[in-house]
Amino acid sequence: MRHAAIVSLRVAADKRSLLVLLQDQMKAKPPQPPILPQRLSLVAQTKQSLCEGIRAGHWRTHLPGERELCAHLQVGRNTLRAALQELERGGWLDVAQRQRRRIKTKRATHSASAQKRVIAVLSPWSFLALPPRMTFVMETLRDKLTEAGWLVEFHLNTACFSAKPARALDKLVHHNPAVAWLVFGSKEPMQHWFIRHQLPCLVVGSCGPDIALPSVDADFRATCRHAGAVLLRKRHMHIALVLPPGTYGGDVASEGGLRESLNTTPGAHLRVLRHDGTAAHLCALLDDAMCSPNSPTAFVVAHAVHVLTVMTHLMRRGKRIPQDVAVISRDDDPFLQSTSPAVTRYAINPAQFARRVSLAARQLAETGTLPAHAIRLMPKFLPGETV
Repeated sequence: MRHAAIVSLRVAADKRSLLVLLQDQMKAKPPQPPILPQRLSLVAQTKQSLCEGIRAGHWRTHLPGERELCAHLQVGRNTLRAALQELERGGWLDVAQRQRRRIKTKRATHSASAQKRVIAVLSPWSFLALPPRMTFVMETLRDKLTEAGWLVEFHLNTACFSAKPARALDKLVHHNPAVAWLVFGSKEPMQHWFIRHQLPCLVVGSCGPDIALPSVDADFRATCRHAGAVLLRKRHMHIALVLPPGTYGGDVASEGGLRESLNTTPGAHLRVLRHDGTAAHLCALLDDAMCSPNSPTAFVVAHAVHVLTVMTHLMRRGKRIPQDVAVISRDDDPFLQSTSPAVTRYAINPAQFARRVSLAARQLAETGTLPAHAIRLMPKFLPGETV
């Protein structure tokens, strides 16, 4: 009897132990899978940029109007409004009817670390005015830098791109501290200013001669040297180069490359047509060139939008393309795929270009320095029907 009682007690104890073990297993949470990385939407990136701007003290009491914010952040109005609504729900902003959005003081704290993570982008063009290729580059650049933990601020300031930009640049840099500056479409006066002030700067474009700043651009010298060789093989001895207003490094390189090519052939001649950006002035220059002795039989045109003006005006004057006159576009644009005849042109890979810019920008921001050399990407030659 005593042995049976002991056995019963052991069985009961084993059952209780088993029950406790089962209960512990039921309470234990199953292992959670790792959180997958997510790509931030443009609205989320815009919200993050606004939050960091508030923390850094760029806006103290009120946010600017929607038009100014769209230009500053380089986003559309629908994206901006969606981001602002999220900030309102998160308690960052107070919104009264028909008044500017007020920043709540408990959120508007200055953050030195936020300032240290700012990369500023300076452009003479608004986001909506950019050509499709540059819009893609801007979007990709912002995505890659934001994913790397950088706050990207866009500044639209035409005064900084004038012949005397010092005052505008002084004011802009003073009120918008950043660890690195990316400048699009810059001219020599601005480039000299950044050198004098020893600010980390990456030129998205070409620098002027003897300017020691890092830059990323298409290899326009090699492009136009190749275009000259193509035209010489077609027996074109009198060639015109059509350039937009302003003296940019890429245009200087284009003229240099074309001259290098023509200098290899005795009797070849280059004429440079510098227009003011209007169709009327460009057409007047074309008329003058076509009426002169040794009129051009081929045109190399910078900026795709001006290719249409050149082609349509020449055809209106009775010139056949390419039987009478050849046309090459130095640059590409999606609308050129729809022209008839198909335009002979050069095209840079936008994704490759954006990657090189973002890599150089990150290196400049993280180290504070970058070798002052030119990164040049060779565009692809796209044969068409205009040569």
